[in-house]
This record gives sequence, structure tokens and C-alpha cells, in this order.
Amino acid sequence: MAGGRARTGRDGAPPRRGRLMRVLMTADAVGGVWTYALDLAAGLAGAGVRTTLVNLGPPPRADQVRAAQQVAGLELVDTGLPLDWTATEPAEILEVGAAIRGLARGVGASLIHLNSPALAAIGGFPAPVVGACHSCLATWWAAVKDGPMPDDFRWRTQALWQGLHACDVLVAPTRAFAEATALTYELPAPQVVWNGRTPADVAAAEREAMVFTSGRLWDEGKNLAVLDAAAARLPVPLYAAGPVEGPNGARTRLEHAQALGRLPAGRVAEWLGRAPIFASSALYEPFGLGVLEAAQAGCALVLSDIPTFRELWEGAAVFVDPYDPAAFVRAIERLLADEPARAALAEQARVRAGTYSVQAMSAGMLDVYRRLRPQLFARAGQEAAA
Repeated sequence: MAGGRARTGRDGAPPRRGRLMRVLMTADAVGGVWTYALDLAAGLAGAGVRTTLVNLGPPPRADQVRAAQQVAGLELVDTGLPLDWTATEPAEILEVGAAIRGLARGVGASLIHLNSPALAAIGGFPAPVVGACHSCLATWWAAVKDGPMPDDFRWRTQALWQGLHACDVLVAPTRAFAEATALTYELPAPQVVWNGRTPADVAAAEREAMVFTSGRLWDEGKNLAVLDAAAARLPVPLYAAGPVEGPNGARTRLEHAQALGRLPAGRVAEWLGRAPIFASSALYEPFGLGVLEAAQAGCALVLSDIPTFRELWEGAAVFVDPYDPAAFVRAIERLLADEPARAALAEQARVRAGTYSVQAMSAGMLDVYRRLRPQLFARAGQEAAA
């Protein structure tokens, strides 16, 4: 636009015209990182940033591929390469890192966003590297288990230590997890950029007498055994959506809660639209996208009393000892019996959920990118003004 000022997005992002920034981002289709990556890529696209999304581990399912195809400017590359936490030896992680480095060169990436920061250990990347700390075995072990870590956890933790120290900048989805990461890996605390979700577009439905939970049910960190025990004493059914078997062979079995299996995002949204209460007994949760989705859908939240949930949902949820099934039963029964209190709590959660938007998450990440590549953002603005 000759003679005019450079146009920017609402977040001060680079304009959509001119030279576009390309981010190479890793992801996996196993859990919440896939959702995070697609939401972030969609938010970045609105600021003129294109994403090459490199999938590691099991291939994405058909509904996940369709969701990726709906994101403007996103190129999906499914590699079949192992995840860092399923690799069989340290050399395998370095090999995957080298493959990612080669892909970054091939697509001309302006910046590399590793949702598996262990991959940075190989070094030599052609652009600055952002390491996104979503979870790790060492902090998981500290929250879920007792005693020393087993050997296979130790070498993976060492590999992640090397990768974290090799990144140009680190981000984490909560202050609680940033502090845990800094303490565990002897680092300055990563920058906090809260995760975000766009509320599902689902028609309003009548709330039914039930409780809902979702996530990687096989993960011991989700502590589903406590909710399963509570389900035996609840006057309403407790439904659990999510896989019961993980890619690492971990498995869980429900005795009292009703397992729904893995559901597409649209079906989860429908369940959340009918459930008056969402419960999580997690011992380990660096953020908890399932909780955010429930809050956006108007569910009252009954959550384990862990630092992450306190940080995100203080004043908008009921908190319960994660080891006490009876405490979950009491909290849920009180809300089932008191509709006005339940509705008020659900509204508080819905309002709080507005803080954790895709727009805010994207703005935070663009801030990180801008500090790493200021000249590229400046050039994009100059080209748009020409």
C-alpha cells in the first residue's frame, strides 16, 4: 500500500502480504499436542505465518488429518519417526533431530518450533529454535511415582536436558510447569504462554444427569483409578472419553466408569454440551486442554488440587484431594443437588476460559518469534508498506 502505513494484525503481527514467515513445527497425534499445534497454526495463519507441521510417532487418524487440512497455510508431513519418549536409545533421538533439521532446511523455515525439545540436542539447525515444554518423564515421575526413576527414564531425561539447553528460547503453558521444568533441568524458567482453544460450535443441549471426563485414560498421571472408584458410589453415571491403551503399551481398565473410547473432537464437544459436571483427578497436568474445553462448554469443574489447576482455575472450580475418591463423590453430589450453585460455578469457569483463547496464545507465541527474528518481522512490514 504505497504512501500508507504498514498494516498489522490486532496483535501487532506481521501483515498478510509480503514475504511470509514459515515455521516448522513438530507434533504428535497421541494427545493434546496435536490439538495445540493445529490451534496455534490456525492462529499464526491469521498473522501471515505459514506452518509446516511435522508429525512424529503414530500417524494421525482420518479426523485429525481433516482438521489439519482446514488450517490455512498448513502443510502436514507425517514422518513415521519415533517420539522421544518411545525411542529405544539416545542415538535414535539424535537421528530424529537430524531428520527434522534436514526438513527445516528443505522448506526454508524461518523458525523451528519443537514440541519435543529433546530433538534440539543434535544442533546445527538453520534457524532459531523454540522449545515448547508440554510435559516430561522426570516431572511426571516426581508427580506420579516414588523412588528413583528407572534407567529408561534416566537416559531420556538426560536427552531432554541436552535438548532444552540447546534451544534458543523455551516456553511452557503454565507458571507451575515452567517452575518445575526450571528446577528439574537447571534452567531459567521458560517463558509462560498459556495454551488456548476456540470454543466448539455445538448446538445447545439439555444437561443430563451424568459426569464426564476425558484425556489419555491410559496415562497413570491422569489418575483415572480414583474417578473409577468414585463412579461406584455416584448416583449418576460417569463417562470417560479417550484411549485406554497408549503407544508405549500402558493400559488401563475401568470397573465402574463407562469408557467411551477415543472420540473425535466434535463428539467430545457434544458430550460436554450435555454434561453438567466435568471431573479430573489428575496428579500430573502441565495445562489440561480437556478441562478448558469443558469450561468453554459450560460444565462445572471438579478438579484435583494440583498447582496447575490452582493457577488456571482458582475461584472457578471445586478442588479435591486427588487421592480421595470419597471427596470426589461428596463434591459431585453437592453440585448435582444444588442446581443454582452448579450453574454459578459453570459460569465462572466459562468466563475464566475466555482468558485462554487461541488469539491470546498466538499473540504470545508471535511475541516469542518476534524477539528471535526481529529483522524478518521488520522486513515483512516494510514489504507490505511498499
